Amino acid sequence: MSRRTPHASDLPRLGTLEAQVMDVLWDHGPATVREVIDQLAGSPAYTTIATVLTNLDRKDLVTITRQARSTRYAARLSRQEHAVSLMDQVLEASRDRTASILHFVDTMPESDLALLRDYLSARGPGERS
Repeated sequence: MSRRTPHASDLPRLGTLEAQVMDVLWDHGPATVREVIDQLAGSPAYTTIATVLTNLDRKDLVTITRQARSTRYAARLSRQEHAVSLMDQVLEASRDRTASILHFVDTMPESDLALLRDYLSARGPGERS
């Protein structure tokens, strides 16, 4: 079965435990259920984390690799790609993308504005990354 990268319009929101599990995968790379549990605060049940990972797979947010008796889970998107998808989803829902972008830029701290200016200046007109 072929999987696709989620688009902004169908990107699911993450519950608290799902976000914690994704943080483990983003911070530590592919992991087994037990390895995820070892990185989480508290002592979540094995079946709870296995269910969360199954749900994340259903949401197309993780990939599953089975080798012998081991199953490893990996994030399908990087943390940055996921954040960009969420931002795009919010902009699509805003009904006024331009106003939302401009308001966001107006509220950015000066350090972020400088970063953006430097990036756009280095990138050149019309150039896409």
